[in-house]
Amino acid sequence: MGEPLDHRTVKILAGVVVAAMIAVSASAFMLWGNSERIVLKVYTAGSLSEPFSAMESGQDLKTLFEMTHKNVEVQVTSGGSADMIRRVAGLNQTCDVLAVADYSLIPSMMINVSPKAADFCVQFAKNSMIIAYTDLSRHHEGLTKDNWYQILRMPDVKFGFSSPNDDPAGYRAQMVMLLAEEYYNDSWIFEDLVLNNTNILGVSQDANNGTYTVNVPSTLTVTNTGKVMIRSAEVDLTSALESGSIDYLFIYQSVAYRHASSGERYLELPREINLNDTAFSTNYSKVSVKQFADSIDPNKTKLIKGGPIVYGVTIPSSSEHPDLAIEFVKMLIGVEGREVMKNAGQEPIVPAVAGFWKEQVPEELRSMVE
Repeated sequence: MGEPLDHRTVKILAGVVVAAMIAVSASAFMLWGNSERIVLKVYTAGSLSEPFSAMESGQDLKTLFEMTHKNVEVQVTSGGSADMIRRVAGLNQTCDVLAVADYSLIPSMMINVSPKAADFCVQFAKNSMIIAYTDLSRHHEGLTKDNWYQILRMPDVKFGFSSPNDDPAGYRAQMVMLLAEEYYNDSWIFEDLVLNNTNILGVSQDANNGTYTVNVPSTLTVTNTGKVMIRSAEVDLTSALESGSIDYLFIYQSVAYRHASSGERYLELPREINLNDTAFSTNYSKVSVKQFADSIDPNKTKLIKGGPIVYGVTIPSSSEHPDLAIEFVKMLIGVEGREVMKNAGQEPIVPAVAGFWKEQVPEELRSMVE
């Protein structure tokens, strides 16, 4: 055995051990602190829920971002675009990234208001309106782009669209049916399909410029439930379509494309009315949807003009993690994000467009947008 340690040596060694323990504890705390997960809150349109968080391939934006940001959890909440914006701008919910199915909602509901809820808007993808159906859909064997409105008129056929007050797909469905009247030279399409089955207030015409406006009440109801089904977001209607509860559904092409494995099929509509082709922007602008406010302030209305379907993204003023939000948007409008959108059946805009708001776009993103 060795010589016993004197009292002074024992005190020195004890001090070394304590110091070492403190150092190890500090390191462990630092490691734990660095591994603490940050929640990045992302609000999206319902039609973006899969490319943002639920692609079957696993190659969605949430997964890709979390792979390169190990301490970040991307929390995606989806619904009607207008509803998502109201949560942020009206109900003061915190949100780091907001992506909607109609870019024009961001300036009208977030930027050009007081107080502002965002400073910029970037346009990053396109889509088109289609009519989805399945093998259960009545009369689908004879459905064509020339007679779809006649099929929907049949007394045993039930169809759906999302709420024009909550979801861009809903007010775009109204625009498609209104544009169809001129395209097919049939002035009764909108009345037969919409006015006779809901409490939508009617269509007003401006004879001076040849435009038409659908007037939508703040509380929208179906008066003929055997003919029409309305839900807040268009994705809420896909299960009804797949179960046979409805025969046809006005929806985005990308959503139907992603549900093909569930037996969902779709009819492409003529470019003159499908809200996809910028060459027909003037034609699309002939129709609008007016949303009426509630009974408390009935004069506070909102007019939405027809135009090509363009998605927009912003970083709200309420973002708690703006640096991470910038990195997420950078991925969305970059090469990885464009591939995700393509795989989800949506056409990316390359390069993304900020337009009027380019100077308000964060510096880290400015070189990636026009």
